[in-house]
Amino acid sequence: MEIDYKLIGERIREARKAKGLTQERLSEEIDVTIAFMSRIERGTSQINLKRLAQISTALDIPIEKLITGTATASNNYLDKDLYNVLIQCTPEKQRLIYNIAKMVAVSNFV
Repeated sequence: MEIDYKLIGERIREARKAKGLTQERLSEEIDVTIAFMSRIERGTSQINLKRLAQISTALDIPIEKLITGTATASNNYLDKDLYNVLIQCTPEKQRLIYNIAKMVAVSNFV
């Protein structure tokens, strides 16, 4: 799996704007230059986990939401992935997956 820094940067920019912060203010909070913050948001600079965690904390947004676009705390975070798996399966495999999911749903499993 390849990391899409441009998409992560777009998510950071959207979250920053939603929080009402400027690039300058966010860069001060995580102790980086405004130029570096700009490169992160444009996806032209790779971001390490330490910085990503700092941004996540400063923006009060789950880190996985910045990386994947979804938060595992939400009830439907697997919907898109599950759909993508299902459409790649034959109708027979889809029926099998459906039947397994139905059995798991009605059982006391997990």
